[in-house]
Amino acid sequence: MIRTAHPADLDAIAALHTRARATYYQGRIPEEAYAGEAELARTREGWALAVAREAAEGGVLCAEEDGELTGVAAHRTRDGVTTLTQLHVDPVHWRRGTGAALHAACLEVWRRAGVRRVRLEVYEHNLRAQAFYAAQGWLADPAAAPSGSHRTLWLDVARSGRAAPQRPGE
Repeated sequence: MIRTAHPADLDAIAALHTRARATYYQGRIPEEAYAGEAELARTREGWALAVAREAAEGGVLCAEEDGELTGVAAHRTRDGVTTLTQLHVDPVHWRRGTGAALHAACLEVWRRAGVRRVRLEVYEHNLRAQAFYAAQGWLADPAAAPSGSHRTLWLDVARSGRAAPQRPGE
């Protein structure tokens, strides 16, 4: 089930976010940058701000299975640009369609809001995420300068997630 996040979800969201980040940051950046009590508190605070945003500014969606939070996605629109700011699936739930379901729910929100193009930044060493986004139709902007250790990808919302029309007789 995909649903809107609530303040009561914040502890579970922050813990999931921390577990997911550890899978791609471990061994690449200092552990205190993605784990530990101080980082968990900072992460929870960031998610609290995202959950509290007005709908016109963005939103947070949760994936849930049998009452357990299995994934989370957040998006934000600022200065006319919509960004998928976070999409995390709990590592114990990888390869079960959770990420694809969250992505599809985000697409539906963006379509209803009239959003045409969305951006995201993905950690350069997170090859799993890059493959996922490529499969969803996200493309690198060849004219974009690198953003530190992250790559910027763009998605044409109107073209994403829609099957190609079939011709008569197919």
